[in-house]
Amino acid sequence: MRTQVGIVGAGPAGLLLSHLLARRGIDSVVLEARSREYVEKRVRAGVLEHPTVELLREVGLGERLDREGMAHEGVSLRFDGEEHRIDFADLTGRGIVVYGQQEVVKDLITARLADGGDVRFEVSGVQIDDVTTDPVIRFDGDDGGRDELRCDVVVGADGFHGVSRACVPHTAHDRQYPFAWLGILAKAAPTQDELVYAHHERGFALYSMRSPEVTRLYLQVPVDTDADDWSDARIWDELHERLGTEINEGPLLEKGVTGMRSFVTEPMRHGKLFLAGDAAHIVPPTGAKGMNLAIADVRVLADALTTHLHDGDDTGIDGYSDTCLRRVWRAEHFSWWMTSMLHTDPAADAFDRRLQLSQLRQTVSSRAAATTLAENYVGLPHGSV
Repeated sequence: MRTQVGIVGAGPAGLLLSHLLARRGIDSVVLEARSREYVEKRVRAGVLEHPTVELLREVGLGERLDREGMAHEGVSLRFDGEEHRIDFADLTGRGIVVYGQQEVVKDLITARLADGGDVRFEVSGVQIDDVTTDPVIRFDGDDGGRDELRCDVVVGADGFHGVSRACVPHTAHDRQYPFAWLGILAKAAPTQDELVYAHHERGFALYSMRSPEVTRLYLQVPVDTDADDWSDARIWDELHERLGTEINEGPLLEKGVTGMRSFVTEPMRHGKLFLAGDAAHIVPPTGAKGMNLAIADVRVLADALTTHLHDGDDTGIDGYSDTCLRRVWRAEHFSWWMTSMLHTDPAADAFDRRLQLSQLRQTVSSRAAATTLAENYVGLPHGSV
């Protein structure tokens, strides 16, 4: 088999890239290790930046997003027993939309299959070879043998634990945080109209939602926490304590612990292999940047591959890594800043805690500081960093 672009990974990055390329007459094949059912139900990020929403609408993927997504014009920061709203609409003229990553994936899969796209699920034994000459992706075939997919270029969009990153000689920048998130998905109608980020002496908490019937909530916990050690009653009690606001309780649909880390691979390209999304970078979820960074990557990559494959112009692909990494490091800084400002570091002393409160007070009392948070949260315009 041969295609122009072989894509490993059917998450938002890989599927959106395939969709963008198809609109420009470029063939691709997407290979995914998991089942279609798994990737369509995998609950991950839920906040879409303004540029992400605009892009999805632009390429024909906005119908269900606009119908079911929850538009927000701000978030609240809660500390010292008081809630302070950051008004995105007033500060930036833009907002965000809460729409689950799994819903974006469903829309993309539906669109790709409707257009005759080649998306293959439950593909095992993926191996990427010859990326500096004539790239080939080898994988286990249905007949028990090895199949080959020869490509002009390969895109690794297979996440942090995928095979692609190991094929790129790189420098890894890694920071792991001394806490984790215990997250729940609850069948309970939201009581808040927007996200609430709470700084509390017992630890950080986040109130968010996924739909008018489902809430998504998080608690800061130690890194070695076992979710099974937290009963439903204990979780709700702690959420009430830290958030200090009305919360509807309901049956838990999901419960799990997520570690917190910052990770960046430099460069994001080797030969004819390009990394995108979590294969190249991880951000702590406090800044809501993960999926949005992946989509920003493939927006740049789609343009670069189009000029490369259609016009023989390598300017875009040669600049791909540097272009993306400027946005990646901006998002890494913002996510680190939000994480550091809102969480309780177990090693912090009284001096550190007072610095955090000073930063929080400055952020909510200064229009300039609030605007910086708002601009970064709603998403910097494409090409601005």
